[in-house]
Amino acid sequence: MANQNAKGLKRLVNACFFSAAGFKATWQHEEAFRQEVILFVVSTPVAIWLGETVIEKLLLIGSMVLVMLVELLNTAVESVVDRVGFEHHELSGRAKDIGSAAVMMSLAWAAVTWALILL
Repeated sequence: MANQNAKGLKRLVNACFFSAAGFKATWQHEEAFRQEVILFVVSTPVAIWLGETVIEKLLLIGSMVLVMLVELLNTAVESVVDRVGFEHHELSGRAKDIGSAAVMMSLAWAAVTWALILL
């Protein structure tokens, strides 16, 4: 649990450790996140090579960063829902479905961004 009394630089250092733990947990428990990171690692050099302007490169790379950000948030929602209970509940299912839809939208946004810039 976060130290509520930490201030200044100590709070920032703690936040970095908590973030690293979040990345590690997501990497270990979410295959989709691992796939998206691999896609990011492969697509970033391609974006740098094919993007003609700095803005194009940022849009190509940024669209992939967006996918990973949404996946992190979706994983957080799923973790909280699973923490509450594994029994089926309409609202739990809805929360997970909405998170999944957000990931799908971010992937669609990335695909459209890549297609429009490269074509």
